[in-house]
Amino acid sequence: MVDHSFADLSLAALYDSLNPWGPGDDFYLGLVQGARSVLDVGCGTGQLLRRARAEGHSGRLMGLDPAAAMLVQARRARPDVEWVLGDLRVRRWDGEFDLVVMTGHAFQVLVEDDELRASLRTVRSALAPGGRFVFETRNPAVRAWETWTPDRVREVVAPDRAVVRVRHEVAAPPAGDRDRAPERVTFTETFTSEAWERDRVSSTTLRFLDAKALGHLLAEAGLTVVAQYGDWGREPLSPTAPEIITVAARH
Repeated sequence: MVDHSFADLSLAALYDSLNPWGPGDDFYLGLVQGARSVLDVGCGTGQLLRRARAEGHSGRLMGLDPAAAMLVQARRARPDVEWVLGDLRVRRWDGEFDLVVMTGHAFQVLVEDDELRASLRTVRSALAPGGRFVFETRNPAVRAWETWTPDRVREVVAPDRAVVRVRHEVAAPPAGDRDRAPERVTFTETFTSEAWERDRVSSTTLRFLDAKALGHLLAEAGLTVVAQYGDWGREPLSPTAPEIITVAARH
């Protein structure tokens, strides 16, 4: 569920540098440390579960990701966590987890209705009675994609000391949709380095759903929204809040 750009081993090695620990990780870490069994969907390199284990979590921790290159990084760092290759469409569990999380806006990679509904049903099945599903998605009203412009270039240093530059460019919407907030946004991510023979480019589509639409989809899957926040400080959701952070329970 993490951006498929990072299916490449050399790019997977950059992931933690491009996504350093922040307030969102602290938010999820507190939840993980309070749960006996945790499934992290779209775990990437496993930063969250690796940190939880390092800080004393002694229960069951499982990370699920469709990118083998990301799990190579995770296994090297913490072989004492269950790292599973796959996604919610092909894996099934029956009431095994007190907490299921999707961090890093991984929820937005579930673009198609069928995929989203099937994934939510799998999450519901994976939760033990009283279990919680926690995830975040960008608030579409804030239109974050408008800041993903090619002039904003990030630089990171790879493990081999090569300097890698990363830039994004959003695909223009159809002419008739330019004034309307899109539900799906497609963008390219370009990685360049003087140490490489060629640039690496990927295309990703993300889905932006508002709180009302999320509530309907969760209810359809047998999940009830018990809390929603607008930021990592647990401020109330508002039209200008950057995030829709959702806590849902199995019913």
